[in-house]
Amino acid sequence: MATHNDLGKQGEGLAAQFLTKNGYEILDENWVYGKAEIDIIAYLNKKIIFVEVKTRTSVNFGLPEDFVSEAKQKQMELAANEYIEIMNHQGEVRFDIISVLLDKQNNYTINHIQDAFWPS
Repeated sequence: MATHNDLGKQGEGLAAQFLTKNGYEILDENWVYGKAEIDIIAYLNKKIIFVEVKTRTSVNFGLPEDFVSEAKQKQMELAANEYIEIMNHQGEVRFDIISVLLDKQNNYTINHIQDAFWPS
Protein backbone atom coordinates (compact mmCIF):
# COMPACT_ATOMS: atom_id res chain seq x y z
CA MET A 1 0.00 0.00 0.00
CA ALA A 2 1.26 3.46 -0.80
CA THR A 3 2.56 5.64 2.02
CA HIS A 4 -0.25 8.20 1.58
CA ASN A 5 -2.81 5.38 1.95
CA ASP A 6 -1.14 4.27 5.19
CA LEU A 7 -1.21 7.86 6.42
CA GLY A 8 -4.90 8.16 5.56
CA LYS A 9 -5.77 4.92 7.37
CA GLN A 10 -3.81 6.05 10.42
CA GLY A 11 -5.67 9.36 10.44
CA GLU A 12 -9.04 7.64 10.06
CA GLY A 13 -8.21 5.39 13.00
CA LEU A 14 -7.28 8.36 15.17
CA ALA A 15 -10.45 10.18 14.10
CA ALA A 16 -12.62 7.17 14.98
CA GLN A 17 -10.96 6.93 18.41
CA PHE A 18 -11.51 10.66 18.93
CA LEU A 19 -15.20 10.38 18.08
CA THR A 20 -15.71 7.34 20.30
CA LYS A 21 -14.00 9.07 23.24
CA ASN A 22 -16.40 11.99 22.73
CA GLY A 23 -19.54 9.87 22.92
CA TYR A 24 -20.17 9.16 19.24
CA GLU A 25 -21.21 5.69 18.10
CA ILE A 26 -19.36 4.58 14.98
CA LEU A 27 -21.91 3.07 12.58
CA ASP A 28 -19.65 2.45 9.59
CA GLU A 29 -16.15 3.14 8.32
CA ASN A 30 -15.12 3.47 4.67
CA TRP A 31 -18.72 3.11 3.50
CA VAL A 32 -18.88 2.97 -0.29
CA TYR A 33 -21.73 3.72 -2.67
CA GLY A 34 -20.76 3.68 -6.33
CA LYS A 35 -17.60 5.78 -6.63
CA ALA A 36 -18.31 7.68 -3.42
CA GLU A 37 -16.80 6.83 -0.06
CA ILE A 38 -17.56 8.18 3.38
CA ASP A 39 -14.68 7.73 5.80
CA ILE A 40 -16.74 7.54 9.00
CA ILE A 41 -20.46 7.45 9.66
CA ALA A 42 -21.23 8.21 13.28
CA TYR A 43 -24.31 8.68 15.43
CA LEU A 44 -24.90 11.12 18.27
CA ASN A 45 -28.09 12.52 19.78
CA LYS A 46 -30.35 10.92 17.14
CA LYS A 47 -28.27 12.53 14.38
CA ILE A 48 -26.24 10.74 11.71
CA ILE A 49 -22.90 12.43 11.10
CA PHE A 50 -21.01 11.85 7.85
CA VAL A 51 -17.32 12.52 8.40
CA GLU A 52 -14.54 13.18 5.91
CA VAL A 53 -11.09 12.66 7.44
CA LYS A 54 -8.09 14.48 5.99
CA THR A 55 -4.61 13.64 7.27
CA ARG A 56 -1.39 15.50 6.51
CA THR A 57 2.14 15.65 7.89
CA SER A 58 2.52 19.39 7.31
CA VAL A 59 0.57 22.50 6.44
CA ASN A 60 3.02 23.62 3.75
CA PHE A 61 0.29 23.41 1.11
CA GLY A 62 -2.66 24.31 3.34
CA LEU A 63 -4.64 22.88 6.21
CA PRO A 64 -5.95 19.33 5.78
CA GLU A 65 -9.56 20.51 5.77
CA ASP A 66 -8.80 22.77 2.80
CA PHE A 67 -8.57 19.64 0.64
CA VAL A 68 -12.24 18.67 0.91
CA SER A 69 -13.27 19.76 -2.56
CA GLU A 70 -16.73 20.63 -3.78
CA ALA A 71 -16.62 17.46 -5.90
CA LYS A 72 -15.88 15.39 -2.76
CA GLN A 73 -18.76 17.08 -0.97
CA LYS A 74 -21.13 16.15 -3.81
CA GLN A 75 -19.90 12.54 -3.75
CA MET A 76 -20.47 12.41 0.00
CA GLU A 77 -23.97 13.78 -0.49
CA LEU A 78 -24.80 11.01 -2.98
CA ALA A 79 -23.50 8.33 -0.64
CA ALA A 80 -25.18 9.92 2.39
CA ASN A 81 -28.56 10.01 0.63
CA GLU A 82 -28.27 6.29 -0.13
CA TYR A 83 -27.22 5.52 3.46
CA ILE A 84 -30.13 7.52 4.87
CA GLU A 85 -32.55 5.65 2.61
CA ILE A 86 -31.13 2.21 3.47
CA MET A 87 -31.21 2.98 7.20
CA ASN A 88 -34.64 4.64 6.92
CA HIS A 89 -33.28 7.49 9.03
CA GLN A 90 -35.91 10.14 9.69
CA GLY A 91 -33.80 12.43 11.85
CA GLU A 92 -31.20 15.08 11.26
CA VAL A 93 -27.87 14.63 9.51
CA ARG A 94 -24.63 16.58 9.58
CA PHE A 95 -21.46 16.71 7.49
CA ASP A 96 -18.23 17.09 9.48
CA ILE A 97 -14.55 17.22 8.66
CA ILE A 98 -11.86 15.90 10.94
CA SER A 99 -8.36 17.04 10.09
CA VAL A 100 -5.40 15.19 11.52
CA LEU A 101 -1.87 16.60 11.55
CA LEU A 102 0.82 14.01 12.26
CA ASP A 103 4.48 14.70 12.88
CA LYS A 104 7.44 12.34 12.44
CA GLN A 105 7.24 11.25 16.08
CA ASN A 106 3.58 10.23 15.62
CA ASN A 107 2.34 13.12 17.73
CA TYR A 108 -0.92 14.40 16.33
CA THR A 109 -3.41 17.23 16.47
CA ILE A 110 -7.08 16.73 15.66
CA ASN A 111 -9.41 19.49 14.52
CA HIS A 112 -13.08 18.44 14.45
CA ILE A 113 -15.11 20.82 12.33
CA GLN A 114 -18.79 20.18 13.00
CA ASP A 115 -21.31 21.15 10.34
CA ALA A 116 -18.36 21.85 8.03
CA PHE A 117 -20.46 21.97 4.88
CA TRP A 118 -23.83 21.25 3.43
CA PRO A 119 -23.68 19.88 -0.12
CA SER A 120 -25.77 21.87 -2.57
